[in-house]
Amino acid sequence: MKSFLLAPLFFCCSFLVWSHGYVESPESRSYYCKQGLNTHCGPVQYEPQSIEGQKGFPQYGPADGKIASAGIAAFSPLDTQTDNRWKRVILNSPNVKFKWRITARHKTTKWEYFITKPDWQPNALLSRDQFTLTPFCQFERIEFPKEIVEHHCVLPKSQKGYHVILAIWTIDDTVNAFYQVIDTQIN
Repeated sequence: MKSFLLAPLFFCCSFLVWSHGYVESPESRSYYCKQGLNTHCGPVQYEPQSIEGQKGFPQYGPADGKIASAGIAAFSPLDTQTDNRWKRVILNSPNVKFKWRITARHKTTKWEYFITKPDWQPNALLSRDQFTLTPFCQFERIEFPKEIVEHHCVLPKSQKGYHVILAIWTIDDTVNAFYQVIDTQIN
């Protein structure tokens, strides 16, 4: 009888772990945590693919100050933001190939990439005010992604120095999206 009662619970919650993924290149904040190159990250070091929150950014999604963690309390160390807290990826060209590693496939609506404004404040929490709210690169299509998804994008010319890129993978048939932040040094 007990297993009969638990079956609906497992079925209704199974969609929560159905799809997962993270940005492997250029290395996201959470991926650097997994590699041990970012420290004091908390549990995200074991599951960089699980940063999932409400879709619809910038109108919806994680609250300001909780964008890097997608509002998940266990991943809140990712929300710490200072000029020197996180390892940066050096980008010497405006042409960037983003590589997502999908650990569990799920029907997808779109992929979007946002970047901090030229005058953003690196010692303030990540908020909508810190980002240009129009994606500099996006791909909209209904698809089941492969294990590796690559997007070729061109960075805005006005960005130089330290910037954060917000990469979002929007799931089609749930209310969620996956959030990844990438700390960059743009030369």
